[in-house]
Amino acid sequence: MLMPDRWDGSPRRSPQESLGQLVDLSERLRQRLGEARGGGWRLSPWWFAGALLVVWALSGIYIVGPDQRGVVLRFGRVVGETDPGPHYHLPWPIEQVMRPSVTAIRKDEIGFHTIEVGPPARYQEVEAEALMLTGDENIVKLEFIVQYKVRADSTGTSDFLFNVRDPEGAVRAAAEAGMREVIGRTAIDQVLTEGKEQVQVEAQHLLQSILDRYGAGIEVVTVKLQDVDPPDQVSDAFKDVISAQQDKERLINEARGYANDVVPRARGQAAQLVNEAEAYRETKVREATGTAQRFTKQQEEYAKAKDVTRRRLYLETMETILPGANKIVMDDLSGKQAVPYLPLESILPRREPTAPAQPGGDGR
Repeated sequence: MLMPDRWDGSPRRSPQESLGQLVDLSERLRQRLGEARGGGWRLSPWWFAGALLVVWALSGIYIVGPDQRGVVLRFGRVVGETDPGPHYHLPWPIEQVMRPSVTAIRKDEIGFHTIEVGPPARYQEVEAEALMLTGDENIVKLEFIVQYKVRADSTGTSDFLFNVRDPEGAVRAAAEAGMREVIGRTAIDQVLTEGKEQVQVEAQHLLQSILDRYGAGIEVVTVKLQDVDPPDQVSDAFKDVISAQQDKERLINEARGYANDVVPRARGQAAQLVNEAEAYRETKVREATGTAQRFTKQQEEYAKAKDVTRRRLYLETMETILPGANKIVMDDLSGKQAVPYLPLESILPRREPTAPAQPGGDGR
């Protein structure tokens, strides 16, 4: 079976067809050896040729590792990619196989270089890469890393190997250009504070789109900001500005907290006073209404029986007054025998005692 070539559509042999050729070659070699054996055991050049041919044919067997992807080249041109596992290709120099890793995570550092991994780790800053212009025309020193890997699809590995001469350099240049574009439309306050996550996401999407336009066969795993600071020459001034902004936010938050505490309390007190006033009004209205209705009922009863009603009102009044008065009830007999006594001390108001006059004084 002939399989079309991935570049120009020309047919190429499948691995099964190549194995069939190997079997035919072995059969012809066996026949040659049989002829040589029929003529007697003697050292023949066909033995060496056959052995070399077998070794050469078996050299086409190869195994692609679990973390690799095979790229088959025929006379230097890509004819296909193979998945992990055992495979066969036409021996060298007809075909050869490249097996790059497609799971290894590669890393590139922009704005700094790692001198020693450590511990402790040592880094060297590269200001030419780190200094960038923000959207509000300020300068910021930004260091970040890019992690990427080979795209493991039908054409990603061959694109990584052959479409770009220097994939690592292309990733580095594209990452720096993409980050400068993102920083160029972002204010410095966003870059230094809460906008870092958004900068990372936008830079990763932009870098991936650039590499896809190059056909680099690279998948960007992440873009991570390591350090974002103002330049060393103006770092002190930026710290003062940030400190002032933090104090401003703190004071605003304290004022809002005080307002959130006082305003609801005042509203609650106002609502309480309004409710109390409404309750007092309702009480007085109902009391007045009840008194008026009671008076009307009494007037109706008085019109029906004046003497009885008058006496009842008198008794009710006495029931209200007498319980609070000091009184002694006597009949006529006890009244004639008792000596009348009027307690003037308890009736008249009491006077404070005056100090005695000093002898020899002016008040004589």
